[in-house]
Amino acid sequence: MATSVVVAGTLIGYAMKKMEAPQNLSVFPTGEANTGYARYFTGQSWLAPLTSMKELNVPMSNVTFEPGCRNNWHSHSGGQILIAVGGAGYYQEKGKAARRLEPGDVVEIAPDVIHWHGAAPESWFSHLAIECNPQINNNAWLDPVTDAEYAEAVK
Repeated sequence: MATSVVVAGTLIGYAMKKMEAPQNLSVFPTGEANTGYARYFTGQSWLAPLTSMKELNVPMSNVTFEPGCRNNWHSHSGGQILIAVGGAGYYQEKGKAARRLEPGDVVEIAPDVIHWHGAAPESWFSHLAIECNPQINNNAWLDPVTDAEYAEAVK
């Protein structure tokens, strides 16, 4: 369970217990620890690739976040679609208010839009991440979402 300390609207930090990701958060597999992209996340995440046929040209994975975990600000040159499938999370585009995500919510992210997504402070979160236009899609990873930015987004 996550605990947080908020002082004057700023998230000071998390005391996270290292725990295993819940295997029943959604109908999709949780996968393995997301070590390949860990440097782009604040907190622990898991990744389960769901598609493998390159001929279909639709890379899709289930991404699971522990409470409070989020990825860095980033963009995709070909865009991305997120489908919330378990728990509660947030999505935010640079310069806009964050949007709370619940299972069934769909987020369409246009190419080159700077954004982040991750779990609510009090909840595990899982979403399907669908890579659009994979033949031209590259990620541009930017700065981490600061504790202050996260606290403001989720208040």
